[in-house]
Amino acid sequence: MLKFSALYAYICSVMNVVATNIKHLRLSNKLSQEALAKIIEVPRSRIGSYEENRSAPSIGMLIKLADYFEIPVDVLIRTDLCKTGDHSLLKIANNRILFPVAIDSDNDNLIELVPVKASAGYLSGYDDPEYIEQLQHIKLPFLPTGKHRAFPIKGDSMLPMKDGAFVIGRFVESRTDIIDGRTYVLLTLNDGMVYKRVYDRITEKGNLLLVSDNKSYEPYEVPIDEIIELWEFTCCINTQEYREDELQISSILNLFNELGIELKALKKHL
Repeated sequence: MLKFSALYAYICSVMNVVATNIKHLRLSNKLSQEALAKIIEVPRSRIGSYEENRSAPSIGMLIKLADYFEIPVDVLIRTDLCKTGDHSLLKIANNRILFPVAIDSDNDNLIELVPVKASAGYLSGYDDPEYIEQLQHIKLPFLPTGKHRAFPIKGDSMLPMKDGAFVIGRFVESRTDIIDGRTYVLLTLNDGMVYKRVYDRITEKGNLLLVSDNKSYEPYEVPIDEIIELWEFTCCINTQEYREDELQISSILNLFNELGIELKALKKHL
């Protein structure tokens, strides 16, 4: 009996969210009940019944509503859209996804910080509002507009970026915005989270070429359909102090020489 009561309460909660969302989406798009009913080919009274939670849309109707408003069905039935702003819905291809954006008391965007221990779980939790909500937040008022997130850097493939540093990236909505030679944090289907210099090979090969600044690591290609998220470098936060020898001109020259960059003019001053 207890399980049945819990299930009934859950169903009621879902239907309340659906009713609220249908009305919210209709009003946000400046549609009357009659106009929406005409679009999805039902009587006007049916829309009123949905919005007043007197009847529940069928699965087919939920799909039709979700397709028209360009949101996933999952968002339509699980998320109270009245509590999200337009900035929380990002256009991806022909659909919009719910993108959690943290706001502080001053109505400024906060930066979610993906800690080292949580980075392994980011692949499965990147689109889960509950996972994103539990991340720590930081605030950097000097960042440009856009959605930012901070990611931990592991290893030495992107020297001089030190192991343990954090790269703060701006979310890239469209793959057409990729700039050759810029660095990005990428969430990939098979390799998880990586930070690389990116070259667009989508038109020719349908992939991105990922290059490490440390030439000990070979470049490799990733099919574009395996790229889940893309974050363009905005700034970094080092968590380790540079050693004195790392800041000497000779050490810097060696580093650039390893990268295949000749600094003949600078050598003359040593």
